[in-house]
Amino acid sequence: MLVVVVVGSGIAAQRLSPDDTGLQLLENSTATAFGLTALILLFGPVSGAHFNPVVSVADWVLGRRTGHGLTLPEVGAYTAAQVVGGLAGAVLANVMFEVGTSVSTKGRVTTGSLVAEVVATTFLVALIFALARSGRGAVAAPAVGAYIGAAYWFTSSTSFANPAVTVGRIFSDTFAGIAPGSAAAFIAMQAFGLAAGLGVTLVLHPDASTRADDVVVPHPSASRNDPST
Repeated sequence: MLVVVVVGSGIAAQRLSPDDTGLQLLENSTATAFGLTALILLFGPVSGAHFNPVVSVADWVLGRRTGHGLTLPEVGAYTAAQVVGGLAGAVLANVMFEVGTSVSTKGRVTTGSLVAEVVATTFLVALIFALARSGRGAVAAPAVGAYIGAAYWFTSSTSFANPAVTVGRIFSDTFAGIAPGSAAAFIAMQAFGLAAGLGVTLVLHPDASTRADDVVVPHPSASRNDPST
């Protein structure tokens, strides 16, 4: 559904404002910010709203030494679900707008856009874990939605910051699409952003690993390692 929101609103923006790229971006970013917020609220109580492999891997890396967060098999299962969901979302958006599903030809790689993906991913990870560490998981939905909505504008890459979404967007040759070569480069930069985000998190919150169960949104099975619950 996250990719449906991103790709669907991108197609709608392209049709509604064909001659105004800035307005297209405004329409796309606004829909994504509100849609992401709603989806975190919808799926948070079920799965923690892990829509992003970067976040799931970060959760495992931070929590594994203290027995918190996702296990490695869970990260693998989440990542598979995230990628399959991203692909299905792109196809569904294409079907709704009667656009053929095809591989995107939209190249996005520039030096600036690659740096932007590192920046966008770094501070997405840092934000999520700062919220978890400070016990503010309840505001993760609006905070993450607001950050992504803003990052559409303050990064030159429009802040993909999510490998599963990046893969999904390969299969929509529209305003929201990304060519395979660009997608591979973006995912590599997102991996760098993951490492940098973990570094920022540990500098700001050295004990963040103890709250890994609360990422992104606390949900019933997340507290399995906490004897107090």
